[in-house]
Amino acid sequence: MTIPDFQSLMLPALRFAGDGKEHSQGELKDAMAHQFNLNDAERNELLPSGRQARFTNRVAWSTVYLKKAGLLESTGRGKYRITKQGMDVLKKNPPKINIRFLKQFSSFQKFQGSSSHMEEQNEEKAADKTPEEILEASYMDLRQSLSQELLARIMASSPTFFEQLVVDLLVAMDYGGSRKDAGEAIGGSGDGGIDGIIKEDKLGLDVVYIQAKRWDKTVGRPDVQAFAGSLEGQRARKGVMITTSQFSQEAQDYVTRIEKKIILIDGEKLAQLMMEHGVGVTEVARYPVMKVDQDYFGEEE
Repeated sequence: MTIPDFQSLMLPALRFAGDGKEHSQGELKDAMAHQFNLNDAERNELLPSGRQARFTNRVAWSTVYLKKAGLLESTGRGKYRITKQGMDVLKKNPPKINIRFLKQFSSFQKFQGSSSHMEEQNEEKAADKTPEEILEASYMDLRQSLSQELLARIMASSPTFFEQLVVDLLVAMDYGGSRKDAGEAIGGSGDGGIDGIIKEDKLGLDVVYIQAKRWDKTVGRPDVQAFAGSLEGQRARKGVMITTSQFSQEAQDYVTRIEKKIILIDGEKLAQLMMEHGVGVTEVARYPVMKVDQDYFGEEE
């Protein structure tokens, strides 16, 4: 079953608390997972950041909004209980509770007035997204746009510049020792790309064979198989093949079945690595995301 959005969890969460007892977030999460018939994969699916489960995030935000509307109240760290106002809402048996419904409560209006992330004109668009999901989705959109721009710039650059870019990236990833060592280890071979060897570590205990070309076509198994043959000729055990396009499924399957260790880096992965290691990009803004320190206050906000 699809993971319910956080607004769809509001009414079930309030009903769960309708017994008037104190409950924990863990109890609510288990109850909601059971009610919506979620399997382990759905319960454990992560947000793009990989730092929190999507379902956990949505359950938490459903209770945050109910608290802001005065329907639930915190009773301790990670614990809450329904309020009289929450009981009154349940007695009216509403068909659903969402952001529009919560706007009738002054405390929620005050909360929403201090944060612009859920303006009325954006409600429909953001109906199934928590604030973290909206932020992360926007962040991923920006990265995707930057990725496409990076690849376009790479394809428009000279072979020499591409050689320098790959060297810079490998050094940023702690391969090749110094920039000078890496530059000496990789020599240009024309054809819009580079081929050579580079130290795997700063001491040069092992080397990695590199093949990198600005392809605009899908790289198939024959190309990867030829690269594996080149490794044999170099008596190399490890290799990295970089392309600005993509690898076919047959090529990806092939490298999993051979003895030599070959890493395939397609255009999307190349751009991601450049962003992660600060090669060819510069930071223009940073937005720290904070939460209440429960250890400091001794209870959940």
